[in-house]
Amino acid sequence: MNKITIIAGARPNFMKIAPIIHAILEAKSNGVNIDYRLVHTGQHYDKNMSGSFFDELQIPSPDNNLKCGGGSQAEQTANIMIAFEKELLAHSADLVLVVGDVTSTMACAIVAQKLHTKVAHVEAGIRSNDWSMPEEINRLVTDSITNYFFTTSKTANKILIESGVNKENIYFVGNTMIDTLLKQQPNFIKPKLWDDYNLQVKNYCVITLHRPANVDEENKLKELINEIIINSGKMPLVFPMHPRTKAIFKKLNINHPRLYILPPLSYLEFNYLVERSKVVITDSGGITEETTVMGVPCMTLRDNTERPETITEGTNELIGTNPEAIAPAFKKLLSNKWKEGKVPEMWDGKTAKRIVDILTKI
Repeated sequence: MNKITIIAGARPNFMKIAPIIHAILEAKSNGVNIDYRLVHTGQHYDKNMSGSFFDELQIPSPDNNLKCGGGSQAEQTANIMIAFEKELLAHSADLVLVVGDVTSTMACAIVAQKLHTKVAHVEAGIRSNDWSMPEEINRLVTDSITNYFFTTSKTANKILIESGVNKENIYFVGNTMIDTLLKQQPNFIKPKLWDDYNLQVKNYCVITLHRPANVDEENKLKELINEIIINSGKMPLVFPMHPRTKAIFKKLNINHPRLYILPPLSYLEFNYLVERSKVVITDSGGITEETTVMGVPCMTLRDNTERPETITEGTNELIGTNPEAIAPAFKKLLSNKWKEGKVPEMWDGKTAKRIVDILTKI
């Protein structure tokens, strides 16, 4: 495969494609016959949610931005498919490479197959088994029409094999998001708020919430935040807020001197905060992987996870969406009884090179 179209659409994708692009460029500089075209679907179109990532992670400007932000799930899927079909017809490829589980991942995989172009899926085989999550539908559809499967764990390999995938097309390579984390860790940037709020290492909590199960029900969101405030001792609570969450949060009229509501931070600023925090409270999957590698305790406010290795091996604990689970979790944390965890196999910063090595041979 020497002509590869790489798809990026939403914030989680950018950390995953950056090392792959860098590995392709390195291989090309060493005389390997491989090239790529980067297509940004525009699914996340806010500067803080998207633009700064290209600068910080040294991702070259996209060859095409489809500008398909906004709209419902169905509208966004349709708009991406229409726009990407035109893109792929104008710029043919040997392979379309999609990453993760966002709408762009599924939409572009469908278009590629309908145009008889092979598909590779990075982070294939991940499952939460929760069909109420749009990401789970995206994963199932994408993996059902993928040709080459790049996985982050042996659990994912097992899931794919049990679903009927030929094991010869499955490649356990590790986690490209951890490639980015390890490369960028020395470059983390102290955000202005660190001094503004007089934050101290291992003495504050980072919060990120955006999933419908936590933020769409106003009373439940209010109860969750109140429980965090009540049980977090005297720690500052730093909450960089997803635009989706912010729109709902405004209605709740929650104010507390220890609760700091912020706009989304850049990748380097956000991970500076995460690395030095006492704990992260999240409903994101990707953040649980980053906290595991950085050895930071993580409370996941979900009833299931598609990343079980962050629990079985890492620092993450799944505490559910019931606000009553907050108190015992904080009691465990503040009594220094949280597990230490370890870094999962092959999360070593070399995943993208493995992927590119494979792509040049298939």
